[in-house]
Amino acid sequence: MTSARLSPRQMIDRLVGFDTTSAKSNLALIDFAEAYLSGHGVPARRTLDASGQKANLFATLGPEAAGGVVLSGHTDVVPVEGQSWTSDPFAVAERNGRLYGRGTADMKSFLAVALALVPDALAAGLELPIHLALSYDEEVGCLGVGGLIADVKANLPSPRIVIIGEPTCMKLVTANKGIAGFETRITGKEAHSSQPHRAANAIVAAAELIGYVARQAEEKRRTAPHDDRFEPPYTTFNVGTATGGTALNIVPRHARFTWEFRLLPGDDGEEILARFARFAEQEVLPRLRQAAPEAEIVTEALARVPPLVPESDSPAEALIRLLTGVNRAEAVCFATEGGLFQEAGFSTVICGPGSIDQAHRPDEFIELAQVDACEAFLRQLIAWAAGNP
Repeated sequence: MTSARLSPRQMIDRLVGFDTTSAKSNLALIDFAEAYLSGHGVPARRTLDASGQKANLFATLGPEAAGGVVLSGHTDVVPVEGQSWTSDPFAVAERNGRLYGRGTADMKSFLAVALALVPDALAAGLELPIHLALSYDEEVGCLGVGGLIADVKANLPSPRIVIIGEPTCMKLVTANKGIAGFETRITGKEAHSSQPHRAANAIVAAAELIGYVARQAEEKRRTAPHDDRFEPPYTTFNVGTATGGTALNIVPRHARFTWEFRLLPGDDGEEILARFARFAEQEVLPRLRQAAPEAEIVTEALARVPPLVPESDSPAEALIRLLTGVNRAEAVCFATEGGLFQEAGFSTVICGPGSIDQAHRPDEFIELAQVDACEAFLRQLIAWAAGNP
């Protein structure tokens, strides 16, 4: 069976129409993409999560040879619950030169243009392969792409260049901050609130630890070497959630909070975590154990994504400059899968349509002009890979 040819606009409609919120399965979208590729004679490889309900997809256009270019993007999107949308977030609405829908900017439009141009790439007679990489669970800590990278490293000819199509308004980006996210759980000891001397208050301990995170944030703001490519130009911290206790008149036994830092390239994330652990072990926990020898403070990593670091003599950067004529590389503060590809040995940059300013918001949109710019760029890439720069 031959797949129907879809325009980039039609492909955006199809991909946005799949509700791939990270908490849900992405298999319907992966099934569609795999069937579409198969209809054009392109086989694809899946790597699954432990549940079998989420999958990465990797496909090669052109020769099965080393040295190709990966076009990479995540299939999951953030939730729409609690947001006020003026149209169905999972049905593209076109208004005033914009396409509205969840994932239009972040980042299904890039994947849609790449998929739409599959017939053109196949007809071009590629001398170097162009690979398509679709991942899951990027929005909750880049949890999925590691399996895809491991599969490529172990079983396939090694690509040379990776282009992450996150929304950069088609600007060349060679650096992004990393992210490390944690949950800290405190176990103290309950007592009647009239007898706090017999208890170990887990919420008070959590407040001390949260205060320490806030002090770390201020220290980084004041003393970290500023990198003016980033806004803000230092490692940042956030406490995202905090819960604990059962009633006003019970000293709480349990508390927990989640926190993160967004790491500037070159900053030491392990040292940041080690300092937090020392404060917890040496300052907070001894006070808890005065009344509760069984008290504990446990910190569990939820996500660790390395920053993307500018490379000297980067093949990926050189290719983007060749195809676009840009002479300036930029940096972004949001985390991407780029650092994971880079750690695996692939020269990596970020360049994709749309603006991160529109991501994660109600009425997320992408300008049609950005879709056109992405299509023009990928057509140049196809010509280059076919030996016709």
